Amino acid sequence: MKYVTLLLLLISISSCSLDNDDDLASYSFEVLPVESVDIPEEFTMGETYPITVYYYKPTTCHTFSEFYYYKENNERTVAPITYVYESSTCEDLEEELTEASFNFVVTSNGSYIFKFWQGENDEGEDVYLTIEVPVTE
Repeated sequence: MKYVTLLLLLISISSCSLDNDDDLASYSFEVLPVESVDIPEEFTMGETYPITVYYYKPTTCHTFSEFYYYKENNERTVAPITYVYESSTCEDLEEELTEASFNFVVTSNGSYIFKFWQGENDEGEDVYLTIEVPVTE
């Protein structure tokens, strides 16, 4: 799985068509809203499950970096973080759905509540796709 992620990262960087090495040193981070998620309907204690997050990549210079991942008891807040390379050759993308995955290890009983960040509403409040996944024995 790490090799696939590394390959996707390398492809994304090369697709930016950066003209010189100075462009590679100039980047920022951006948290992007989650469009949808592939997550199991239930977990089994002690098992590991892949969770795939789908989000729209706004430009050719956005490259997945990592997940924002905050845990509090059995609640998890998740959002993709991207590198944004600053380059004059960045192209806007229309509707390029991108995916990134992480492995989730089930370590406690009860249910897990996942809150996938979907952006902000008109009042500036965070909006989440909330999914509860029960744990079976």
